[in-house]
Amino acid sequence: MQKDQAIRIMLADDHPIVMQGFAMSLGAQGMEVVGQARTPSEALAMYEETKPDVAVLDIRFGTELTGMDAAQNILKADPKAKIVFLSQFDQDSLIKETYRLGAHAFVTKDCDPADLADAVRHARAGKLYFLPQIAERLASLAVRGDVSPQSQLDERSLEIFKLMAEGLTNAEIAERLDLSTKTISNISQAVKEKLGVHRQAYITKLAVKHGLIEP
Repeated sequence: MQKDQAIRIMLADDHPIVMQGFAMSLGAQGMEVVGQARTPSEALAMYEETKPDVAVLDIRFGTELTGMDAAQNILKADPKAKIVFLSQFDQDSLIKETYRLGAHAFVTKDCDPADLADAVRHARAGKLYFLPQIAERLASLAVRGDVSPQSQLDERSLEIFKLMAEGLTNAEIAERLDLSTKTISNISQAVKEKLGVHRQAYITKLAVKHGLIEP
């Protein structure tokens, strides 16, 4: 594993104060922060410009794009990219999806700075890193099976489920997706049956629980 001084890091977070705090803590570990992006699009451009050893990305941004989108684009351009995700949200499905995407670590924003530094070191070496509580939850998820909407619905049904969770009516969803109201009605009913949720409050709660919409 290379020395910490050789680890060049790009940070991406839409909260400058939070990002500056992480930059300071990583700098104190002898690492070099070579860029700080505030949007997913800026993160992609900055990654291509700075070619960091590790990209540390927030998952949620105040835009339509997310840190997951940025990571997908970065990995498409550079399949060997090392990604560490940061998030204040830690739903099981969200954590699983970050590793499935190709990230080397998922770290919560309230973690000890030393944990973030360890995650960066592992990522730089091409190794996966798990906080103990994250590892335990992923193991539990593997044992009991994934019952998230992401695992049970196809892409179109999942898209409709997210719009349902946001409170859109069938007519509004039909207009948004340029489909007939009857088609949306049939799919939404099938989604409710598949997931075992029928009341709007439960639909929204399930979507929030699995990181599909903002709380």
